[in-house]
Amino acid sequence: MHYGASAYARTEKAALPPRDLEASLLLKAAARLQALIDDWAGKQDDVDAAITYNRKLWTILATSATEDSNPLPVAIKQNFGRLAFFVFNRSLDIQIAPAPDKIAPLVNINREIAAGLRARPQAA
Repeated sequence: MHYGASAYARTEKAALPPRDLEASLLLKAAARLQALIDDWAGKQDDVDAAITYNRKLWTILATSATEDSNPLPVAIKQNFGRLAFFVFNRSLDIQIAPAPDKIAPLVNINREIAAGLRARPQAA
């Protein structure tokens, strides 16, 4: 049964539009980070795994959002790049000196970006 459920989840993700997939992955990363805050035990392996997952996700998102071929306006690309820079710096800080209060901003950023990605443009 577990195999079937995981196969369904993989198929569902493959069928999502890119914005929804990105939002889903950001929420997954936020949930992993929130779990650290909710059950803070200072386990370095858990912290490293969640932070590494989030950092890799942000590396992909930032690369895609800021590349020349992306049709986003330059100002949005620059803002996203600055936000990614914050995420990377905060991630390094957390890995050096883990603390749950340092993780909360990453959770909030992921949730807010995911909400923006899921928002649909209003019809004119």
